[in-house]
Amino acid sequence: MKIRSKQDCQWDLVSLGEVMLRLDPGDMRVTTAREFRVWEGGGEYNVARGLRQTFGKKTAIVTALADNPIGRLVESLMLQGGVDLSYLRWAKYDSVGRTVRNGLNFTERGFGLRAAAGCSDRGNTAVSQLKPGEIDWEEIFGRRGTRWFHTGGIFCALSETTPLVAEEAMRSAKKHHVIVSYDLNYRPSLWQAIGGKAKAQQVNRAVLPFVDVLLGNEEDFTAALGYEVAGLDENHARVGEANFQSMMKTVRSEFSNLSVVAVTLRAAKSASRNDWGAIALADSNVYQAAIRKDLEILDRVGGGDSFASGLIFGLLDGRDLDWAVECGVAHGALAMTTPGDTSMATLPEVLATMKGQSARISR
Repeated sequence: MKIRSKQDCQWDLVSLGEVMLRLDPGDMRVTTAREFRVWEGGGEYNVARGLRQTFGKKTAIVTALADNPIGRLVESLMLQGGVDLSYLRWAKYDSVGRTVRNGLNFTERGFGLRAAAGCSDRGNTAVSQLKPGEIDWEEIFGRRGTRWFHTGGIFCALSETTPLVAEEAMRSAKKHHVIVSYDLNYRPSLWQAIGGKAKAQQVNRAVLPFVDVLLGNEEDFTAALGYEVAGLDENHARVGEANFQSMMKTVRSEFSNLSVVAVTLRAAKSASRNDWGAIALADSNVYQAAIRKDLEILDRVGGGDSFASGLIFGLLDGRDLDWAVECGVAHGALAMTTPGDTSMATLPEVLATMKGQSARISR
């Protein structure tokens, strides 16, 4: 991939996606909690924030919020994350939410044999109502300049118009030689009322010809694109890496525009203990990061997004694919040791984790 020079661009990365208010009951369950902590989060936004906070890159988010106190709270949280909000659109609120609202995401972390669980309340949100022609992509990618554009399957599942907005953005990005990454991020709850896996595959396949870097987990490539992985059971347990290599090569043979295909590998032994790793394909070369066995998990939400931001950081910095994959795995692992959707890791911590540094106290 030929990545645009930093000197020619205002941003290293711009993301397109929804940002919701996450309500976290801590060690309680949603149904029994009497108080919640709040965080901002969203698959595409988390990547931009990780690149800004952990890796020091200049990033921006294209999104929309209803202009009410909840929207202003989400804005306040995003401002702390350092992501440029120049392209945050405010939608007039009708005082009730009949026409537009902000998304809420109730997520409990799980523990042991009790899996993490989420309940989203995000219908008719401001960002789901974005339409082609409303965002000046020529300004973002051309006049102001962007090195990398990121979006994904969560944004494209929000409405009939959001995939059109994503494609419009991708076409403009390609015109200006901007690298495009896309995280499949399949969420059954987002697709079940609008056609399920068949609709997800139709939507995701339509935008794939404009993508350079394709990301996903074990389930995503089957559910969101229709590719079978030999030996993958209904619980998505990790199978031989050779099977993923075969699947990725099949994807590349159908979509030759893809420069990199990366899959995160997770075997959930319990909600609080996972095996964690990743494998990536570029050209005919495959690189697999060492699997971290029995990784202890505090909050698994956002681990895949943090893998994406670590991988993108490596590629933006001109590193080899193997270094970028190891960086993504280390960053994802660290992100799952802290609460909330977004990473709280520092670059020195990521680099130390890549080298296998122990968890001995640092003081």
